[in-house]
Amino acid sequence: MKDSKEFAGELFDALARRRGISGPGITKDELKEFWEQISDQSFDSRLQTFFDMVDKNADGRITEEEVKEVIMLSASANKLSKLKEQAEEYAALIMEELDPDHLGYIEIYNLQMLLLEVPNENAKRGNTSVNLSQMISQKLAPTKIHNPVERWLQKTKFFVEDNWKRIWVLLLWLCILAGLFTWKFIQYRHRAIYHVMGYCVCMAKGAAETLKFNMALILLPVCRNTITWLRNKTKLGVAVPFDDNLNFHKVIAVAIAIGVGLHAGAHLTCDFPRLLHASNEEYVPLQQFFGHNKPPNYWWFVKGVEGVTGVIMVVFMAIAFILATPWFRRNKLNLPKPLKRLTGFNAFWYSHHLFVIVYVLLIVHGIYLYLSHKWYKKTTWMYLAVPMLLYGGERTLRAFRSGYKSVKLLKVAIYPGNVLSLHVSKPQGFKYKSGQYMFVNCPAVSSFEWHPFSITSAPGDDFLSVHIRTLGDWTRELKNVFSRVCEPPRSGKSGLLRADYMQGENNPSFPRLLIDGPYGAPAQDYRKYDVLLLVGLGIGATPFISIVKDIVNNMKLKDEESDQLENGSKHKKKTFNTNRAYFYWVTREQGSFEWFKGVMNEVAEIDDKGIIELHNYCTSVYEEGDARSALIAMLQTLNHAKHGVDIVSGTRVKTHFAKPNWRNVFKKVAVNHKDERVGNNQLLTRCLLVPHDNKNTNTDLAT
Repeated sequence: MKDSKEFAGELFDALARRRGISGPGITKDELKEFWEQISDQSFDSRLQTFFDMVDKNADGRITEEEVKEVIMLSASANKLSKLKEQAEEYAALIMEELDPDHLGYIEIYNLQMLLLEVPNENAKRGNTSVNLSQMISQKLAPTKIHNPVERWLQKTKFFVEDNWKRIWVLLLWLCILAGLFTWKFIQYRHRAIYHVMGYCVCMAKGAAETLKFNMALILLPVCRNTITWLRNKTKLGVAVPFDDNLNFHKVIAVAIAIGVGLHAGAHLTCDFPRLLHASNEEYVPLQQFFGHNKPPNYWWFVKGVEGVTGVIMVVFMAIAFILATPWFRRNKLNLPKPLKRLTGFNAFWYSHHLFVIVYVLLIVHGIYLYLSHKWYKKTTWMYLAVPMLLYGGERTLRAFRSGYKSVKLLKVAIYPGNVLSLHVSKPQGFKYKSGQYMFVNCPAVSSFEWHPFSITSAPGDDFLSVHIRTLGDWTRELKNVFSRVCEPPRSGKSGLLRADYMQGENNPSFPRLLIDGPYGAPAQDYRKYDVLLLVGLGIGATPFISIVKDIVNNMKLKDEESDQLENGSKHKKKTFNTNRAYFYWVTREQGSFEWFKGVMNEVAEIDDKGIIELHNYCTSVYEEGDARSALIAMLQTLNHAKHGVDIVSGTRVKTHFAKPNWRNVFKKVAVNHKDERVGNNQLLTRCLLVPHDNKNTNTDLAT
């Protein structure tokens, strides 16, 4: 009970008070007696302990004031600040329920009747639990493989099934690199230069060829518009892992670093020294490359165009590479204050734009080659032409598109947990899918910085919305900028601070906001599936909120279609395949439920067919059955039965305590959808999708 010392102190006082112990300490036997009562899991024992904690004067009766005190105590132990503020209201609710005769107190038997209602409600789900147990014993029991070779083969099989897209792309890429390296290596093995520089020049030229290819290829994974178009308009997504574009970009960057090391190292430590020490006879065949006179010293190589461009490129690439590592980009290093500016996202972002200079120098470096004078043998520009044009076109398109997509702000709200919600007008022609994201820029914060955020509105909405959590310098300043135009909300409005655009009224002067997008994301393919299992952790739930809203909108659309068909209309719009969705949202702060309160209530109100099953989990509350959350559970059941509102989330969706039992969650999906085979070892990352029309395949995973 180290996280709730106050609660532990009250528990000790209650146990001592019941036994008439008034001194500051207890004996060993008394401690044993205390422990036996605390560890007794029987209902009567736990109820008696709870009652003793509330009954401060040990008269066998609980007054409203004592109930209020224990509610505040429980709220503090479970970090439920809002419940603490409403302690008086909930104490009155308990007294109203348990003291109908207005005696001014309640006794233990009153509490017993109320607390028994909680397990009775859970008993309604008893059949499901039985089914789950049967399923475990019959179908979900793991097969034990004793042979280590078979066990390894099975793990390898599962690994290949999960990663085959990544594997074939990486193998193809490695084969191309090996082919280019070997081709250049053999080519220079049969040239005159080999007799002076040996295998060093073969290594340098082989590495250079892979560098040219990788410097061209590294641009493609960051062509976001192209990737989004390929994902949406083609079937390539079946075989190409578009979701791993940034990971592939990083892998290529590592290969470039290795290639630079091999190329520069071979030239500087081996090729140039060998050439300087070559005899006059050995140098004669090389005069066509280095001039009639042999280079006099090492400086001759460094001061030339080839040397200067090479050194500058290596320096710039090293800066960009180092500042892109997680230690610098995420501010993980504890550097002295003057060097702090070298860390963080800004340093990473601006240093990455050194690539413009690097590519110019690379082309110049490729033109002034020592060993190739014919234009068609200078292939650097050939490798780079198409990727550079494509990337340049992308950046131009994004700059043009974001320039005219200055949107009008409709609503700004600041919620608990440092979350900023922005509702903006939807630009004409802005078509997107739930699960996608867009980039946001606020010139009042920074004219050059664009940051990606999942779209939380649904495609059918007439506005766009994003929810931004304050986690860095840019988001912190963005929140500060919008805080200046916000004020405490009016009655019935959500948020700590908010500002709304009202037609024909005096509206606040909102900062200018630009957007760019939409861009494809893994979760956008949800419409292909019959069953969705969505798992969101904290602010990571944003793409799934859009999906849930889209399902709600399509439920309304289906109802309208049914009405039209009944009226004789034959027109039927195309709808998606989803007929069941499970949404598990896990957060550690009670205030987080404010972010999407409206969505939760709308689902609870409209979904009379039970298509969407919502599960909210608050991990700051101790698990059900713990003495510290017993009163919270009782209040939750009582208030939800009386008013239909959950006391933790403030929505119509009841909140679960502590963390989900994921094993039971997946078993439940398996029981309810027996014909589908659900399985992936990364289910909890973001989203599990159960496919339709394919009863015998593993589920796809959007990470």
